[in-house]
Amino acid sequence: MKKEIAALTGDYCLSCTACMANCPVMAAAKEYRGPKLVGPAHGRMHFSQEDVEDSLEFCSNCKNCDRACPSGVAVSTLNMLARAKYFETHEHTHSENILAHTERMAKLVRKIPFGATFANLGMSVGKIFGIFKMIGIAGERDMPRYASMPFRKKFRDIVQKPADKKVVLFTGCYINDNEPQVGDAFVKVMQANGYEVLIDEEFNCCGSPLVAMGFFDEAREHASNNVRRILEWKKKNIPVVTPCTSCSLMLKEEYHELFDEEKIFEAATNVYDAFEFLDILDERGELNRNFKPLDKTFLYHVPCHLKSQAIGLPAAEILEEINGVKVKLADAGCCGISGNYGFRKDRYEISMKVGEKLFKRIARKDFDEIISDCGTCRMQINHATKIQPVHPLEILARVNF
Repeated sequence: MKKEIAALTGDYCLSCTACMANCPVMAAAKEYRGPKLVGPAHGRMHFSQEDVEDSLEFCSNCKNCDRACPSGVAVSTLNMLARAKYFETHEHTHSENILAHTERMAKLVRKIPFGATFANLGMSVGKIFGIFKMIGIAGERDMPRYASMPFRKKFRDIVQKPADKKVVLFTGCYINDNEPQVGDAFVKVMQANGYEVLIDEEFNCCGSPLVAMGFFDEAREHASNNVRRILEWKKKNIPVVTPCTSCSLMLKEEYHELFDEEKIFEAATNVYDAFEFLDILDERGELNRNFKPLDKTFLYHVPCHLKSQAIGLPAAEILEEINGVKVKLADAGCCGISGNYGFRKDRYEISMKVGEKLFKRIARKDFDEIISDCGTCRMQINHATKIQPVHPLEILARVNF
């Protein structure tokens, strides 16, 4: 549904501090003066190279401020627009360029024979010798490892049962290049529910990493291309579904907040988060509930970008329909990584401090596995706790087959 104009202007900000009280970054970094100061407040003033709000770079775009605002102001989006304005007169750093262009980096890697293997080795060596830290990337982190084969290429060899009902899978960068097993699980689950999965090779990265790093014009190009493709699928009555909560939020909501074009609103009606789509099938009585029993307790970290979609917790609801499954909500706030935010050297400690409550909750170990819909959330949890979470789709795929 089209956003009311109140969401997209700071003039409706009441200066009530609700966003500040709910900002995880502000709680972790006392030097951050709060989300409302950048977009809503400073955005009303003249913004030039000589007039920059010092705390502009602290916002992680986690969306907690948006959900807290009683006036419905899209605070985080206004902050991202302020960041884009800043980079009209400022150069990007080398690390910002790398972290924003994950899709481009993966394509370059895969042009080389055994490129993924060499890239993974190079990233390990780079960490050992502190190369990443030298260019502004957090040296404490392992960079995401490339899968030996991207999912889109692997998909060509997946044998599916043909079906009249079809969905298009929007993989996003992380599932395609780093965790193709999530794509495998999606195909298995959709096949179990009578759907044939299609891939659109013309899709780009959703653009979320670009927006977060201030590459606004490139993000607009990605949006224009993706919206064009989504509308083509809409003409055929084929929905576009993604298992990545950051991608689904970007395609469904952030495009029209950032770029405000009529066709974007129309395209958003044909995009679904994976478990949102499965929940719709469940409501229609069409979900395949022929699940194998599974005696396990799962701790569910709900991503910030899922909460912002206001679709409830469909993954938890569906998994609890499996005989023997219990889902506990971590209920511990933001994990702290916020996409590429926690990979920045100057934001690493903040990202870890933001996630402390979640890490302490996990330390209780009153569960069998951790689940989360967001790839970078899973990375953050694994980094901090050495426990590898899985996507809820992977659990559903286990009991469907």
